[in-house]
Amino acid sequence: MAEIEKTEAKAQGKKTENKPVKKDKPSIGARISKFFREYKAELNKVTWASKEDTLRNTVVVAVTVVVVGAVIGVLDVVFTEGLRALGNLI
Repeated sequence: MAEIEKTEAKAQGKKTENKPVKKDKPSIGARISKFFREYKAELNKVTWASKEDTLRNTVVVAVTVVVVGAVIGVLDVVFTEGLRALGNLI
């Protein structure tokens, strides 16, 4: 009998399928609170560098920047003078 009703309902364009039941979502406040609790837990797992390591790495980066800047400056002067010399030849 149920099959006949489904067939008739289908013929009339009615939906007979059961809709899935929505799960209750936590409130926005509960989700935000959960986010920050998980955020804090993850930050506690981080291994932070010591002050000495941070200072040493900062010095290495600063020296590297100065050296690379000097190399680029020298190359710029060399190429500029080279192009001027080529221009004078022509």
